[in-house]
Amino acid sequence: MTEIQTPRLLLRRWHEDDLAPMAEINADPEVMQWIGDGSVRDLEQTAEDIERWEEEWDEEGFGLFAVELLASGELAGFVGLSVPAFLPEVLPAVEIGWRLGRQFWGQGYASEAAHAALEFALQDRGLDRVVSITRTGHEASENVIRKLGMELVRQTTHPQYGFLLSVYAIDLTEYEA
Repeated sequence: MTEIQTPRLLLRRWHEDDLAPMAEINADPEVMQWIGDGSVRDLEQTAEDIERWEEEWDEEGFGLFAVELLASGELAGFVGLSVPAFLPEVLPAVEIGWRLGRQFWGQGYASEAAHAALEFALQDRGLDRVVSITRTGHEASENVIRKLGMELVRQTTHPQYGFLLSVYAIDLTEYEA
């Protein structure tokens, strides 16, 4: 299953017309301040990202869902599962992550979509554990992580950028949707 509907959202694979709105999200410095080195991403880089996300779906059987608002059809961003290859010390692992446009913050969309992605991980993909990695101090993401029932398992330093990361995990055999 590569489409999930929640009360307000559709989680689905990527469409060609998602490129421009996702590039707009990636071009917002406030959205990107907690991602990697904080650099914004342009249209070409976003196209490469989406291509890579779709390849991960094909290779792993999971990936990042495009998040669409049911009421308007707008692309809000993404949520989903990926292999956190940038942090070898936690491998093997599958990470849940999200990125939404600023206009979609504070409305519970990230939590709603992330809960659906965790159910997908457990019920459809049979994963028994999922991690979430965030830059320490990113309160909005940490709030979503807590709502998912994840617990802090370690802190470490980003291998490329040197800032502190918090690694959370949840045992999906104990997860209650």
